[in-house]
Amino acid sequence: MQFLFEYGLFLAQAITIVIAFAAIVIIIVSAASKQKGGSPSGNLELESLSDSFDDLEEMGKQALLSKDELKQHLKEEKKTKKKTKTESDTKTNHLFVIDFNGSPMAKEVETLRKEITAILCIAKDNDEVLVKVESGGGVVHGYGLAASQLQRIKDRGLKLTISIDKIAASGGYMMACVADNIIAAPFAIVGSIGVVAQIPNFNKLLKKNDIDYEMHTAGEFKRTLTVFGENTEEGRSKFQSELEEVHIMFKEFVTTNRPSLEIDQVATGEYWYGSKALEKQLVDTLQTSDDFLMKANKSFKLYTLKYASKKTLAQKLGLAVSDGVENAFTRVLAGLRNWQL
Repeated sequence: MQFLFEYGLFLAQAITIVIAFAAIVIIIVSAASKQKGGSPSGNLELESLSDSFDDLEEMGKQALLSKDELKQHLKEEKKTKKKTKTESDTKTNHLFVIDFNGSPMAKEVETLRKEITAILCIAKDNDEVLVKVESGGGVVHGYGLAASQLQRIKDRGLKLTISIDKIAASGGYMMACVADNIIAAPFAIVGSIGVVAQIPNFNKLLKKNDIDYEMHTAGEFKRTLTVFGENTEEGRSKFQSELEEVHIMFKEFVTTNRPSLEIDQVATGEYWYGSKALEKQLVDTLQTSDDFLMKANKSFKLYTLKYASKKTLAQKLGLAVSDGVENAFTRVLAGLRNWQL
């Protein structure tokens, strides 16, 4: 009896703890849901990259100099501080630096549009913009919008440079070709001017297990290829023709922005490393973003600009991940019409 009593007491305590924990989770999720419905919030961070370069230079000198040399250096530094400040004031133009690390769904374009809007609000004539692009591409509508955001910089009359340190392929190159100047590291991956779409089909598996699947549409080509239905040659043909249309649009966009390209030679879906991409005129200069910025620091005041969104409680709990999986699954079921560049 004593054992049963102690076990019952332990069970009651355990249940109480579980209920209390569940109640806390429900309260947090509820608050997170309300926060989702509120106005978006975030911080715009503007930092001096020129100061960072100066600090690195000073750290290097202090690390290499002997005690006597360092003492002499600090003395001379103090004497020339005022002069250095005066020379710094002669750099009246600004170079704004943005990082774009793109995912397949190009969700980063929401941050990009805020950053570009901020630049256009504060930029003056003769200021310039460097966008460091790193992306292997993704959905057409997402990267098309990203490219349109970059076009806003040029429409404002500001010189736009795109740097490719690692990869700007497909949708990433769609963004890059908008620039007045494209620089790439020697082994950066560039190009892949092509379109791809892929979709699984489980129709044979359903038939094997005697499972019927029905889909009703209004409009001859509302659906071409499906995940669960039986695909037809007519549907495949229409699907391929739509793919070709997107490819033509992609080629026309690149040609408009880089008319010197032999588009039929580079729009094969292949990619090239930086040195070969230079030969094919996909890029203008072989150079890393670091070298570009070090040289630019001599005549521009450099600033990195970043919009940092505040994470909601739901995101901290990992609900954003589950939402993403759910959305992806929904897109597959809907027919996967998101062509990918």
